[in-house]
Amino acid sequence: MTDSSNYLQINLAAWNKRTEVHIGSDFYNTPAFIAGKNSLPETDRRLLGDIKGLDVLHLQCHFGQDTISLSRLGANVCGVDLSDRAIEEANKLSVLCQTDTQFICSDLYSLPDKHQAAYDIVYTSYGTIGWLPDIKRWAAVVSHFLKPGGKLVFVEFHPVLWMYDNDFNFVQYSYFNSTPIIETEAGSYADVNANIHAEMITWNHSISEVVTALLENGISIEGMEEQNYSPYNCFNAMTETSEQQFILSKFGDKIPMVYALKGVKKN
Repeated sequence: MTDSSNYLQINLAAWNKRTEVHIGSDFYNTPAFIAGKNSLPETDRRLLGDIKGLDVLHLQCHFGQDTISLSRLGANVCGVDLSDRAIEEANKLSVLCQTDTQFICSDLYSLPDKHQAAYDIVYTSYGTIGWLPDIKRWAAVVSHFLKPGGKLVFVEFHPVLWMYDNDFNFVQYSYFNSTPIIETEAGSYADVNANIHAEMITWNHSISEVVTALLENGISIEGMEEQNYSPYNCFNAMTETSEQQFILSKFGDKIPMVYALKGVKKN
């Protein structure tokens, strides 16, 4: 049986494999991005607001499309990711896009030991915290890098989704963080037919767990919202209801798919 304490090495290998597929996938459409497409969903842009001239830290940035999109909106941006292959591709992409976006290869919990800076905004979104076993430590890292009065913009897939099997036929996992989830996946959300197999270790985190961790680390919640659609066609059997709005065909618009938090670090 896989030892979950080795999750960093296991997930690093998985994301390195995924990066090789994702960089050339239709899902990410890198040529269109290089040509000027902004990859940030509407919800994220609205929550971020005008970021021109602000210092932004983007946690768990993958190969940097959203990070570079923040730079294109005028921010001074640093992106961080566990995968060395992703960061390698992110640096190449930044050159191609002619931005000065900075990237750091690090697991999230080790970042305060590797990077000394303070930010106006910490931003993280879509499929990030499930790779982390301890949300209190995550919230501590967020707080560590925020300037007093700085803002957290956090958008994530709703934890209800992670309760189900991949085809949404039955409830397979607890809503709560009760045990590590160890799976081997064929393909990827960006290309289900990709010739890769990767073992992964994740954890479910309830909304109350996230909110409590932030409050305990000096970040007050300024606002929260939930949406019944995803901006990405990244789950099995989805239907597009309007541009960049996808719902699960089995459930329609009846279940939450995304939630968003905006927090402020206390002075």
